Amino acid sequence: MSSFDAFKASFKGDILTPSDTGYDIAITRWAKNAERKAAVVAFVKDAEDVSLAINYAKEAKLPIAIKGGGHNVASASSSEGGLVIDLSRYLNGVTVDPEKQLGYVGGGATWETVDKAAIQHGLATVGGTVNHVATLALGGGYGWLSGTHGLVVDNIVQATVVTADGNIRTANESENPDLFWGIRGAGSNFGVVTEFVLKLHPQRRTVYCGTVVYSPDQLEPLLDVTREWQNKESLEKEAMMQAFTRGPNHQPCIVVFLFYNGSEEEGRANFKAFLDLQPIADMAEERPYELLNALQNDVVRPGQNAYMKGCFMPDSFPRTLLPRVFERVVELSAPEAYTVILLLEYFPLARVNAVPNDATAYRRGLRPNVLCLVFAKEDSQEASKYSRDVAHELTSMMDAENVGYGNYSPDSDALSTNGTVRANKAEANFGSNYKRLQQIKKMYDPELVFKKWFVITPAT
Repeated sequence: MSSFDAFKASFKGDILTPSDTGYDIAITRWAKNAERKAAVVAFVKDAEDVSLAINYAKEAKLPIAIKGGGHNVASASSSEGGLVIDLSRYLNGVTVDPEKQLGYVGGGATWETVDKAAIQHGLATVGGTVNHVATLALGGGYGWLSGTHGLVVDNIVQATVVTADGNIRTANESENPDLFWGIRGAGSNFGVVTEFVLKLHPQRRTVYCGTVVYSPDQLEPLLDVTREWQNKESLEKEAMMQAFTRGPNHQPCIVVFLFYNGSEEEGRANFKAFLDLQPIADMAEERPYELLNALQNDVVRPGQNAYMKGCFMPDSFPRTLLPRVFERVVELSAPEAYTVILLLEYFPLARVNAVPNDATAYRRGLRPNVLCLVFAKEDSQEASKYSRDVAHELTSMMDAENVGYGNYSPDSDALSTNGTVRANKAEANFGSNYKRLQQIKKMYDPELVFKKWFVITPAT
C-alpha cells in the first residue's frame, strides 16, 4: 500500500485530487485570482484528520495550505501542487454555553454562523465586518464591537491546535501558554486551529446600522463632522467606516457605514451631524444584530478578481490629505473594467490599545486601518498589475511607511522564489514581539512546515 493509500484509508473526511468529481469546486476561493491547483484537498473531520494530513504532506514533501474561509487574496489558503487542509466542510459548527458565556467555534466556521448562534442567547463576540470570513481571528480581528470588547484575539480563551509534529495540543493561559500567546496574532505560523473558545458578551438583539451615501460635493463637510466625531470623549458603543469609491452608476461617491449599539432613535441622535448633511441616500436603520456583519456582503461577494492592500492612517486626522486621496480614487477608478474602493476604518481603539503590547503576539499602539480593494473584470497580468499599482499608490498616499494590518496584506508570504526567508516583512508586522515569536517558531515548527502567511524565521 502506498503512503497515499494508507493516508486515505485512515482519513475520516473527504480527500479530493484533480481527477475527482468536485475538485474544481474544492479549489475555488473568494478571490477568483487566488485559486491554485492543489495536488490534494483534504476536507478534515477532526483534529486527528488534520494530524494525518500534516504527517502525509511532510512524508510526500507537499507544501501545506490551510483553508478556513479562503478569503486571502494572496492565495494563503491555496497551494499549487500542494496539500490543502480544508476546515470549512466539517469543522464549521458553533456551540454556545450561555451560562459560561463561551462559544466553541470550529476552525472553518464563518462569522455569520457565530453571530446567529450567539445572538439566540442574547450574546455576541467581536467578529469581522464581512460575515462570510472565517479565521481572521489568528491575525488580529477588528470588528464593530472592538470599542467595547477589543480585538478577536483578545476574546480567545482557548484553542485546539495541531502543530507541525502532528500533535494535538490545547492552548490557553495555563496549558501551552507560549503557543496560546503566539496564535493570538501570528496566524497559522504554529499549526492548524481546529477549534476556538471565544468569550461571549451580553448583546441587545437590534442595533442601528447601515449605509449612508454622500456626493463628492459633500466630502469637505463630511470630513469636518468626522473629525469632530472622532474627538468625542467616548466612542465605546459606536463605530464607522467610510469608503471612497464609485456607485453602481459609476458616479463618484462616499459610502459611510454607521453603527450604534442601540435603538434607531439613539443612533440617529448620535449621528445627527452626519445626517444633517443631507446625504443622497440613507439606508441606516434598526436591524437585527446578526445582520450587522453583513453590511458589506454585496460589495465583497465571492468569485471576483480581487487585490487588497492595507496601511495605517496618519497619527492625526488627515483632513487636508483626504480630499486629494478622494480625487485620485476618482481618477484611478475611471476605467469601467475596475472597481476601486478605499476604505477608512474608524473603529474606536482605546480598548484595543489598553492591552499591553506583549500580552498577545498581535502588537498594539495601533492607528486606524485603511484598506484599498481593487476588483478587476479580467483575470490577466495587465489587470493584476493595474490593480496592484492602484492599491500601492493609494495606500502610499495615506502612509509613507506602507505597513498595515497583516490580514490586509497581499504580499504576506515571506518566502521568496528561491526559498529563502524575507524576514523583514514579518518583523515589520509583529514589531517588538518578533524575537519571542522566533523562539516559539523554533519550538513548534523549526522546519517551516507552515509558511504561507508572514513566515517567522525560527530562532537559531
